[in-house]
Amino acid sequence: MRADMNGLSWRTSSYSGSEGNSCVEVSDDLPGVVPVRDTKLSGVGPVLLFPAAAWAPFVQAVKDRA
Repeated sequence: MRADMNGLSWRTSSYSGSEGNSCVEVSDDLPGVVPVRDTKLSGVGPVLLFPAAAWAPFVQAVKDRA
């Protein structure tokens, strides 16, 4: 799947480290898809695309383990 990442608004995940060394950003701008990137590589690194239907159970599983 290819999607245009230009112009997306990004937010830092609430589960990212407070020291700023392990930050993950996500965007809510694409219907049905959740783009995820590494804050340290924003603009130059890869963006991973997850189906929204798979993202929600993943986030819940992370919360359950916390």
